[in-house]
Amino acid sequence: MASHYQVTQNNSKDQNLMELEGDTTTTQAQPRSYWRWSKQDFFPEKSFENWTSYLSALSQTKARFKDRVVSRSDEANELINLRQQSENSMKRCLNWWDLTWFGFGSVIGAGIFVLTGQEAHDHAGPAIVLSYVASGISAMLSVFCYTEFAVEIPVAGGSFAYLRVELGDLAAFITAGNILLESIVGGAAVARAWTSYFTTLLDRHPNSLRIHANNLGDGFNLLDPIAVGVLAIASMIAMTSAKKTSYFNWIASAVNTVVILFVIVAGFAHAKTSNLKPFMPHGAQGIFQAAAIVYFAYGGFDNIATMAEETRDPGRDIPLGLLGSMSMITVIYCLMALALSMMQRYTDIDPNAAYSVAFQRVGMKWAKYLVALGALKGMTTVLLVGALGQARYTTHIARAHMIPPWFALVHPKTGTPIYATLLITISSACIAFFSSLDVLASLLSVSTLFIFMMMAVALLVRRYYARGITSRTNLLKLNIFLLIIIASSMGTSAYWGLKPGGWIGYTITVPLWFLGTLGIAVLLPQERTPKVWGVPFVPWFPSLSIAINLFLMGSLGAQTFIRFAICTVIMLVYYVFFGLHATYDMAQQMIKSESSKISTDDKEDKPSP
Repeated sequence: MASHYQVTQNNSKDQNLMELEGDTTTTQAQPRSYWRWSKQDFFPEKSFENWTSYLSALSQTKARFKDRVVSRSDEANELINLRQQSENSMKRCLNWWDLTWFGFGSVIGAGIFVLTGQEAHDHAGPAIVLSYVASGISAMLSVFCYTEFAVEIPVAGGSFAYLRVELGDLAAFITAGNILLESIVGGAAVARAWTSYFTTLLDRHPNSLRIHANNLGDGFNLLDPIAVGVLAIASMIAMTSAKKTSYFNWIASAVNTVVILFVIVAGFAHAKTSNLKPFMPHGAQGIFQAAAIVYFAYGGFDNIATMAEETRDPGRDIPLGLLGSMSMITVIYCLMALALSMMQRYTDIDPNAAYSVAFQRVGMKWAKYLVALGALKGMTTVLLVGALGQARYTTHIARAHMIPPWFALVHPKTGTPIYATLLITISSACIAFFSSLDVLASLLSVSTLFIFMMMAVALLVRRYYARGITSRTNLLKLNIFLLIIIASSMGTSAYWGLKPGGWIGYTITVPLWFLGTLGIAVLLPQERTPKVWGVPFVPWFPSLSIAINLFLMGSLGAQTFIRFAICTVIMLVYYVFFGLHATYDMAQQMIKSESSKISTDDKEDKPSP
């Protein structure tokens, strides 16, 4: 029964998607100008027609909230109905080669050059290579989950769309809102770092090209117009077309790859095995504490999933592009970390300019300019792919009316979401211009880890639950087993933080995690089998992803979670006063549209007397 339902649903979805692809111009008979900004474009929902309508909507908040929490989207809605909100289709112009290089461009940036020396010196020592291995395993498990979803639901929304389908609007909004905020702040931090590395190439002080505003407070008194300019240039390239952006990314990533190969080869040429002793100066705690921080260096691959809508053959290109690029990146990171650790004793590593100082100590002073150039090129591609991916993420959020649908519009000629790109770029530019981001830049991992954990949960729900098919008993079992997996993973993380040298707590939490995962594997049937590509070893891989992501989250400081909680509360306030009512109205409109269509079809099928 499950397979028949799934085949019927997929055939209908594929047919509708082909119809949509055939109409790449507009969904309206009379095309409207792209450059418009009326009230109807920002607030088309019934709840915002006037103040009376809005107050009436607010009075129904409780009932609407309950409706949106229990309601789920479906694949056809994400693939077809929501895409029509953009009026014009994005162009399918990318292949696996483009995605592979986008993977390199989005991930390999300043993180590897900055965080490696910092964490090797402060926490992990030579075992920093194991920190990158641990983070790489966690990132790869998340890549598996993203790949299956991106192949099955190839839309621009990425994790937002996937979570809407499996966990509902509220979970999707909280996780998407956090990752979007991290993207804006992270983009601003990278742009500020771009200015600092540029001054290194010019042999000047990092703040020499910034404007000193003495009348502003500390942390906000170094204005950075260069960072704003770099963000603007990256966004302009991203707005022209995805394919042209890919060409530029190839060139910049190729230069960066040459620099990285030089760092690895030259580093091992000056390596001393004696520098690896002691290998774990701060024990396992130092390794995992560093792993939670260097995880930021793997961030950005989720931007590739948002390009699925523009991929020619998602079933082939996305697994090759995502898994291929992340596998190579993990190897590169480990080799770079090992080369640095063997060039210098960990206590002598400069936390601020590790590779530059290391090469200077071995008589290659000129190499610091090459390292700065590599970091500069890496940050450029991170900004470029970030502008591309984050705009598509924003586009799908706007399609769902979580934010004004004006931001969902796709330009008919470029095939790119210009308004969404401008929203992300202007937000990042405002932060980059005023803020030093010293504290914010060190707190960028928690939301990424949180959303990757949610993606693993969503994948388990997708495989073991199908609406209208799964029995209430099996649904109850799935919920219980998921709670056991999450609670035991949180317990392991908490015990590690409270008693790093202990072991008794693990004799409880680890077996519980194992039993929860085993329960899903043995006692529940898989309701859905991927058509093209799927995560292997389900439920073990997704369950392990949940455990590792929560464990790494527990290695972060308390300040990180305070900030995470504050951001989540602010997003909930926005959701209650705006997003909830906009998405409720849209859902009701789609229900009426479907009912009207069914009624029309019934009349057409009825034989004439």
